[in-house]
This record gives sequence, structure tokens and C-alpha cells, in this order.
Amino acid sequence: MQFEVLTDIGKKRTVNEDSAAVYTHPDGIILAIIADGMGGHQGGDYASSTAIKIIGDMFLKLDSSEFVIKEHWFEWLKEAFLHVNQLLFEYANKNEDLKGMGTTLEAALIHGHSCLVTHVGDSRVYAVNSNGVSQVTRDHSYVNALLDSGEITEEEAEIHPQRNWILKAVGSEKHIEPDLHSLNLDDETYLLICTDGLSNKVGKASMQEIILSDHKTLHEKAQRLVDLANHKGGEDNISVILLGPTSEVNTP
Repeated sequence: MQFEVLTDIGKKRTVNEDSAAVYTHPDGIILAIIADGMGGHQGGDYASSTAIKIIGDMFLKLDSSEFVIKEHWFEWLKEAFLHVNQLLFEYANKNEDLKGMGTTLEAALIHGHSCLVTHVGDSRVYAVNSNGVSQVTRDHSYVNALLDSGEITEEEAEIHPQRNWILKAVGSEKHIEPDLHSLNLDDETYLLICTDGLSNKVGKASMQEIILSDHKTLHEKAQRLVDLANHKGGEDNISVILLGPTSEVNTP
């Protein structure tokens, strides 16, 4: 797959607490990671960038034999998340200025058509094709807890004043349990990984229209998503990783 990574400070924030990166293993395996930090200017930026760097370094040092059995992928992804969580939690406890810091964390491991996703927080992973936009992950949020209990409707959730309250983050608690997902990426499907600065502003219909637009490069599509989020207010940092089929157009 081809990929594009964009992160933008938005229109209201003075610091970008998002981090995003894509790593390619020598054996052609791709790891895409996105993180949305929290805990103030210093803590949020540190949490997100550190999580991305640590997992990326771990991935690039892996022996290719680790990827022969798919179950090993899940085990590695989960252990990587737990390792980062422990490091961030312990570091925050030793530094008063960083108390309460944490980060959302999404990681997608892609080998051929197989994709495994690990998820904590309210950043999101979407699969996008001509059939529609499917949200792979489910937010670890207060609003989703209300939805699950039947206390509010989907429509009420979209405008709920506490819709950005998350219940789980990497580094903010001693123990976490990341969600794990598996999906198949055919030659017509894009993978969109984003922070809530995008998903809170750009609906699924707009995502699909932009991502499937003809005669646009992957970079142009990712930039259009970021521009639309900014056009609609840009109150938060906006980060996007867009992965597309190798047949994706390279010139306008």
C-alpha cells in the first residue's frame, strides 16, 4: 500500500499534541501509528511522540519470523501497547509536571491484504471503499458508555457536551487492555487512521467522497480532509494517516 501522513495544529491550539508515523519493515510489512496526547502542553506532546517512537523502534528491530503466524502479530501489538503504557505511567509518576498525562493510540499492522489494529482511546480507524465507510474501532468514551446503556441515542451522542471525554488512555493508568481488530484490505479499500480533530468535524459521507475522488493523489486527498476539518472550525489538532492501494494515482 501507499500512504500519506499529515498532522496539523488546527486553528485554535498553540501546541500540536498529536503524533503520527508510518514505518516500513525491510520485509515489506507496514506499521501505521497515530496518537493524540493529553495532559497539558508538555505532557500531551511527550506522551504521544514517545509512544510513537518506542513502538516504531520496536517494530523495526523485529525479525521477520515474528510475522509468520498471525496470532504473533496480536501478541506483539498488545505487548507493545502494554510496554509503552508502563513506561509513560511510571515516568509521569516520577515527574510532578506530567501527572495525568496520557495518549490515545491506534496502530495498524499491514502485511499484504491482512490488517491488524490495536486501539486505545477515541482516535479512530476507518475502512473506506465504494460500499461505504466502516468504523473499525469503537471509542473508549463516556458517550459510548451512555450509548451502550441506552441512556442516549446516536443523534444525541453526536452533540453531547461530554463527547470528548475518554475513559481509557495509554499512560494514564497502571493497567490497560487494548482492543484488537482484524480486517482484510482488498485492492479497492483505503485505510483512514485519524485523531478526533478530524472525526469530530468530517462525516462519513465527506470522507468517502474525498477519498474516492478520481484524479487526486493520496497527498491531495489527505490534505483535503485536513482542510475541511479546519474549515469547519479546527478547534483541535488534526492528524491523518491515509493508506491506499498501490494502483492509487500518482499525478493529478
